[in-house]
Amino acid sequence: MGTAAATAVETVYRAEWGRIVATLIRLIGDFELAEECAQEAFAAAVEQWRATGVPALPRAWIIQTARNKAIDRIRRQGKYAEKLALYGNSELGTESQEPNYDSGEIPDDRLRLMFTCCHPALAPEAQVALTLRTLCGLETEEIARAFLTSTTTMAQRLVRAKRKIRDAKIPYIVPETQAMAERLDAVLTVIYLVFNEGYAATRGDSLLRLDLCSEAIRLGRLVANLMAPQTPREATALVALMLLHDARREARLDEAGEIVVLEEQDRTKWKQSQIREGLPLAEEAMRGGPGPLALQAGIAAVHCRAARAEETDWREIVRLYDALMLVQPSPVVSLNRAVAVAMAEGPQRGLELMKELGAASDLENYHLLHAARADMHRRMGSLAEAAEEYGRALALVTNESERRYLEKRLKEVTGGGT
Repeated sequence: MGTAAATAVETVYRAEWGRIVATLIRLIGDFELAEECAQEAFAAAVEQWRATGVPALPRAWIIQTARNKAIDRIRRQGKYAEKLALYGNSELGTESQEPNYDSGEIPDDRLRLMFTCCHPALAPEAQVALTLRTLCGLETEEIARAFLTSTTTMAQRLVRAKRKIRDAKIPYIVPETQAMAERLDAVLTVIYLVFNEGYAATRGDSLLRLDLCSEAIRLGRLVANLMAPQTPREATALVALMLLHDARREARLDEAGEIVVLEEQDRTKWKQSQIREGLPLAEEAMRGGPGPLALQAGIAAVHCRAARAEETDWREIVRLYDALMLVQPSPVVSLNRAVAVAMAEGPQRGLELMKELGAASDLENYHLLHAARADMHRRMGSLAEAAEEYGRALALVTNESERRYLEKRLKEVTGGGT
């Protein structure tokens, strides 16, 4: 029973954290209190579920328990009536009837949470970081790593953002269409980061977090529908981009759950229904002056149109990366472009670009830079150099699935087996 309870708590935490916190923020009206009480409820679940068994509706149990803990804490502070008056929220004080936790209404709590986190009063980096923490449940250390900053700096940034929302009384709502537009870029960025965390998880044994991929696609569709019929091209592009990437999901891992790289994937496993839906959206988004998401969707479309890896139009992909560098330059885009150049012109040219990139950016602490360099050396037959770079990548990687893949490659270039 103890093992089953612990497994259930972990499963609910990974799959439902964002939904739980979003609901609690609506009920409580306080980011910090909602997160703290959610953590306390999960801790209580470990003990109670071990004794009484996993409840039929574990998410509802967590929300109810966390809400009760919040009410107790507010009462102890003598601020119960004040809170009820401030938020005008009868649900906070209702003990006899549970809220509808599975409501399918649009907009839902998670959408409210994203638009609140992406309020223009917050700095752009704080908007993204706060959403990754509250919606995805990423740890502060993981968010700091994604931003190439220290854990202490990121913790301070998150605390300031939550307090600014509280002190400025930023409303927990989806804004009207005009106000929605000024937050759209941040919201789209956040949704894509949620998708990326699901597509290549920062932590855990598996590369994929399917719950986050599905959630990001759902939220992307919601935003696009909310802004219809004049849906901005970048909102359309995001939906296309996520659909086309997610279409390759089943081919990215083998039966043992190990990584299968793009050029070795069985493309018959790609979801053709999603590709058929995504390709016209990508084409629509590319009309006119394409933005960064449209260009990335265009790159994904090139891959999805190739029935075999060797049919991939890598020169077209390089051209799209060149355009992306003009509208959204970044070290990671430069790295991806270098890989595309290597596929189009040969590994030596790709390696030259990667060496230049490492010297001119913060990517020396990014495991994928070293993994890409290692792959270039492997393709060129420079096995000692490949082994050295695989070792550097292994020292930095945090996902266990990626670690196993890099260890496999390291054994191949050192003669340690296949």
